[in-house]
Amino acid sequence: MDPRVRKHAEIIADHSTRIEEGDNVILNAPPVAEDLVTALFAICGERGANPQWLGQTTAAHRAFMHAADADQFETPEHALAQMEAADVYVSIRGDTNTRQTSDVDPEKTAAYSKAHRPIFEERMGKRWVGTQYPAPGNAQEAEMATEAYENFVYAAIDKDWDQQREHQQQMVEILDPADEVRIVSGDTTDVTMSVAGNPTANDYAELNLPGGEVYTAPLPESVEGEVTFDKPVVNQGREILGARLVFEGGEVVDHSAEKNEAVLTALLNTDDGARRLGELGIGMNRDIDRFTYNMLFDEKMGDTVHMAIGRSIPWTVGEENEANDSATHVDMIVDMGEDSFIEVDGEVVQRDGTFRFEDGFEG
Repeated sequence: MDPRVRKHAEIIADHSTRIEEGDNVILNAPPVAEDLVTALFAICGERGANPQWLGQTTAAHRAFMHAADADQFETPEHALAQMEAADVYVSIRGDTNTRQTSDVDPEKTAAYSKAHRPIFEERMGKRWVGTQYPAPGNAQEAEMATEAYENFVYAAIDKDWDQQREHQQQMVEILDPADEVRIVSGDTTDVTMSVAGNPTANDYAELNLPGGEVYTAPLPESVEGEVTFDKPVVNQGREILGARLVFEGGEVVDHSAEKNEAVLTALLNTDDGARRLGELGIGMNRDIDRFTYNMLFDEKMGDTVHMAIGRSIPWTVGEENEANDSATHVDMIVDMGEDSFIEVDGEVVQRDGTFRFEDGFEG
């Protein structure tokens, strides 16, 4: 076994989820990630925890979705009971074919998400993490050789996370007390939103591995302006290019896409909350230096901002504020490397990818 796999497992167990004696641990991972699952089983055995491997493939999920009637989707009570009994949940991504579900009806996918929402909400109360195994399918999607992709993944994961937290905390301290945030990129994106009273979270690999972002929630009715997402959005195996959203009173009132606009439309029609933003995130992991068609990495990429339509993340919503409620949460990325800036309460805090607390910043 590659020693980096054992190191990956140790970061999951020690840093991200703190697996302890007696913990019931669910490992949701495809067969291609068996080495990482094996390493985690060994750690659970060493610590007296109780692991269970859920090994569904995307091919099996595709077969179910094609055969199922969306009108019959209900919350599977056995899956909910299993999640209720868990202490730790580890979701491991890894693909042999990243586009396996690309021919599943987007409206059926939205209905499935609604039915499984209680399971998702239960999971959010556990010690959980989502991570990536460097599988060949993901390497191919990233247009990289498998060995090069392995090096990329492990460089982004095996970091000094305490140091990364301290670096990101500087942005947290700017954003946390803020009222208004403005994002400008080129002549296609100029959007403002209020984050007043909503906490800013510092993601340093506790819930996502890799980590590397700070994020908060806009007030649902505060978003105004237009944004074009210049990085692709991949949802259920479909690639949306050039997604453009226009906001008025917090709601998407116009949208378009250069490719797969119908998929974007279906996402926005999931429910009322899908037409509002649930998250504003700023990527700060500079070991992620290229777009790989994998949002777990791409949203953390240095010199980017991402916004998510749909559900707010609960701990980013202040007690006095309204959370955006939706069955979906889809992140979309804006490149902030050139001809761009982030403005907080009228003051530029990042220009062309350089923060005001970094050398080379020009306000």
